[in-house]
Amino acid sequence: MLGFLFGFNARLGRLHYFLSSVALAVAMTLFAFAIASYAFQHAPKGAEPSADLITLPVLGVVGVFLWITFTLQSMRIRDIGWDPVCVIPVWIMILLVDKLVAVKFPGWSVGSGDHETIVGLLINFVLALALAFWPSGPETGSMPNPGETRRPREEPPETPRPPPPIPTMHSATPTRAEFGRRGR
Repeated sequence: MLGFLFGFNARLGRLHYFLSSVALAVAMTLFAFAIASYAFQHAPKGAEPSADLITLPVLGVVGVFLWITFTLQSMRIRDIGWDPVCVIPVWIMILLVDKLVAVKFPGWSVGSGDHETIVGLLINFVLALALAFWPSGPETGSMPNPGETRRPREEPPETPRPPPPIPTMHSATPTRAEFGRRGR
């Protein structure tokens, strides 16, 4: 079931992942400005917009963009050759444990208002670098980057063919029964 949630068994190369992430960030920014402008336009004159006005649109947009983000990441993880059904839940669990450690031990957190340790930051950074720069896995069907050719499928080696027969040498003087010779 998690396989259907995380990417529909598709693969996404490095460049396509990067461009999709940039496009997603631009779309998220546009939606945030649209929701904020809606809140300011529909607020009573002279009053600040209330959170009740934008709660449902924000929750809907956050849900959609989280699903798209997980789908993009799982497609890229699958292209690397890892199993996203294992990697993404482990990544989320590590971040949750990291958050709990930072809340229980505030001295270990990165800053006074942050609820993340340096270990969580490093894990996020390393996984983000892996998604951006790790080459595609060896499976066939991975998407090549522009300018690259698709890797050929690995086929079993051919059985060696016997060498062609060596032609026999003919004598320089033709015999009488040779084809095409005129009779005397």
